Amino acid sequence: MLTAILVWLLVGLIAGFLASVVMRGGGYGVVGDIIVGLVGALIGGFLANLLGLGASGLIGSIIIAFIGACILIAILRAVSSSTRRAL
Repeated sequence: MLTAILVWLLVGLIAGFLASVVMRGGGYGVVGDIIVGLVGALIGGFLANLLGLGASGLIGSIIIAFIGACILIAILRAVSSSTRRAL
């Protein structure tokens, strides 16, 4: 159980960090990158399931989480920029 949690945290950290680098917006810090990566893993897993794709192994999980984290960062930026414009 503890090992599974540590693997999820590792996947979240790697995916969140890679997404913040690729999306070029500065990271969210270690904890923020983990959260973005974990939420991204949920989003990516949901979308992969809808498309009939499956992640195999650690690398597959990181790729799916990375894609979901990029989508999450894009959504967060769109929401924050529309909020700034409204003010």
